[in-house]
Amino acid sequence: MATIEQEIKKRRTFAIISHPDAGKTTLTEKFLLYGGAIQLAGSVKGKKTAKHAVSDWMEIEKQRGISVTSSVLQFHYEGYCINILDTPGHQDFSEDTYRTLMAADSAVMVIDASKGVENQTRKLFKVCTMRHIPIFTFINKMDREARNPFDLLEEIEEELGIDTYPVNWPIGSGRDFKGVFDRNKHEILAFTANNGQREVEARELTLSSPDLEQVLGQELSNTLKDDVELLDGAGAVFEQSMVDAGKLTPVFFGSALTNFGVEPFLEDFLRMTTPPLPRTADIGLIDPVKNHFSAFVFKIQANMNKAHRDRIAFMRICSGKFEKGMEVLHVQEGKKMKLSQPQQMMAQEREIVDEAYAGDIIGVFDPGIFSIGDTVCSPDSKMQFEGIPTFAPEHFAVVEQIDTLKRKQFVKGTSQIAQEGAIQIFQEPESGGMERVIVGVVGVLQFEVLEYRLKNEYNVDIRRQDLPYQYIRWIENRDLDPKSLNLTSDTKRIQDLKGNHLLLFSNLWGIQWALDHNAGLSLAEFSRN
Repeated sequence: MATIEQEIKKRRTFAIISHPDAGKTTLTEKFLLYGGAIQLAGSVKGKKTAKHAVSDWMEIEKQRGISVTSSVLQFHYEGYCINILDTPGHQDFSEDTYRTLMAADSAVMVIDASKGVENQTRKLFKVCTMRHIPIFTFINKMDREARNPFDLLEEIEEELGIDTYPVNWPIGSGRDFKGVFDRNKHEILAFTANNGQREVEARELTLSSPDLEQVLGQELSNTLKDDVELLDGAGAVFEQSMVDAGKLTPVFFGSALTNFGVEPFLEDFLRMTTPPLPRTADIGLIDPVKNHFSAFVFKIQANMNKAHRDRIAFMRICSGKFEKGMEVLHVQEGKKMKLSQPQQMMAQEREIVDEAYAGDIIGVFDPGIFSIGDTVCSPDSKMQFEGIPTFAPEHFAVVEQIDTLKRKQFVKGTSQIAQEGAIQIFQEPESGGMERVIVGVVGVLQFEVLEYRLKNEYNVDIRRQDLPYQYIRWIENRDLDPKSLNLTSDTKRIQDLKGNHLLLFSNLWGIQWALDHNAGLSLAEFSRN
């Protein structure tokens, strides 16, 4: 029987991040396919049929063919137990994406070979660098016309400020894509596409194979030899310690849709990543193996199952072993409790679990007691993990219910969706009630999601008026009366639901004005409480 240490060493917990339409969900599906978790990978584009990608479960996702919420998927592959945190990739992703990266030990960044680094990728990358987590890059869609691979590497280095090390190298692109050259094994994997199924024909050749030109053609054969010589002579040297520190990204080329290079990528990725690492708490570093059970809440999702009107708190286990029925301490409330209906997820498919280990993600029934960032642990090892930052929204609107008789449903709906972290709610200090609130979101699609969910889950229609503000800052001076501040006419004073005072600005000039004209004023881009 495996020990706790052996079980934890098998764990790999990573997030997949990308810009919209770079092929992230397709890559996730192929991982599940290799792990035997699904039998047929569903292309995300086929949304007109009844078949949807496993990781997209919310109704609005199935209609639009995008991922709006972060899914949690677990599967086994070659002795590893893999937890994938599949984040939204659409342009209007939510703060949920940022928080999900807090629960991951490493990240896979998917980049479109024809588009390179795009805006959303930069934002997600910032969060990864803030935590110094290892980043692995999969340059996808090589089966379509692609940019020069050297140009793509240079762009990643310049845009994201990280060194690159190509683990494999593409041979052609588009119709001429012949496969990849594995730099470690010095072998060419020449693939034949097989409609995205798992079984693909692969031929292994070396640069000195007599039939190399016959398989690749003279031009591609010569280009590959020149490229490899250049990489070996002038490229970055692979250093695992640099990867672990998030300073060097191993780069892989392939095509998720046609299965070029996906399984070799998965195998190399698992070999280069570490099991769960120690996490910082108020009592110091918490060792995953030596410490008793501990976990923190990084996501709350209501109404995953419409029939049950339930609310699930997702927890990242940081140390020890979780056992069904065990008593834990909810640190923030100071109460002992049993975690109800512990389950692991395959998107919306759930399975009650009897045990789970550091690195795993479990969902527990939440009667409304958990908040993002809460710590649970064994009662005899009281400690608290660092809080998860509240990131600054970038879009704001006044939202109010149309039917005044539905005030109760409106307050309940907006409050619950805010607790999940999809939106942030603010009030004008003078307004008093909750019939009219200011909603802040990271991406504008969250306004649509809010409207959709209030209508479908709480039977409330809303009226929305967009506001011209672009920046929000928390006032860090606790004893300061915001009314005493000297501000520009287009700056707005607001409060969050915890009573913190904030300012809304239309532009960066307004922020600078506030700092220049109010001695000692301290403003923060995000809040940790």
